[in-house]
Amino acid sequence: MQGTSELLIIIPAWNEEAVLGGVLDELLPLTEGADILVVSDGSTDHTVRVARERGVSCLDLPLNLGVGGAMRAGFLHAYRYGYEWALQLDADGQHDPREIPTLVAHAKSSGADVVIGARFAGKGEYSVRGPRWWAMRVLATVLSAVCGTTLTDTTSGFKLMSRRAIEIFARDYPAEYLGDTVEALVIARRSGLHISQVPVAMRPRAGGEPSQSPLRAARFLIRAWFALLISLTRRSLREGQRA
Repeated sequence: MQGTSELLIIIPAWNEEAVLGGVLDELLPLTEGADILVVSDGSTDHTVRVARERGVSCLDLPLNLGVGGAMRAGFLHAYRYGYEWALQLDADGQHDPREIPTLVAHAKSSGADVVIGARFAGKGEYSVRGPRWWAMRVLATVLSAVCGTTLTDTTSGFKLMSRRAIEIFARDYPAEYLGDTVEALVIARRSGLHISQVPVAMRPRAGGEPSQSPLRAARFLIRAWFALLISLTRRSLREGQRA
């Protein structure tokens, strides 16, 4: 079976019934010609019903796998049904669907396989403060060197992937916390994919709890570095095995 569009918008969602309806109601009129897939990541609320009531396809995973696991399921779907592009859009309303054409146009003009919608690249007023900001800045510096291009927002979940990236991520996409952003970029670079970014404006979460407390910032910092170290270690081990 072939997808009805060249673009599949994948929305990973875990217990997002409170905000998913508003996100889909905004998204649907703006994305005619694109297909939408909600991946319910073991949700125990009415996330699946909210999607299906709006005529949106939904994968209902029996267990909570995390964003990485949900996205891998979405990439596998995109690969099987022949989509040329797959775009990740969060279910919390933070990603503005009006920016989707910006990512698509940039990918097609630049030949990029992975296009990151970057929050800290000169567009919009989204800000992060304190230890979390420093962690993101250092991660961006290190990953810019690893990926061979300037990146300012390496933990952004607003990304567009080409058919080449879909094929790779359908079989090799990290499920660990932050692996879906940090390690995925290392995998993309190691696989010879062209990585780029484009400035986008993002919004505050439409629901859920913000992650700006000192405790959560510290956890983010620790987990982000673990994700980076794991991804680089795996790369070194695989290169050693090939030697």
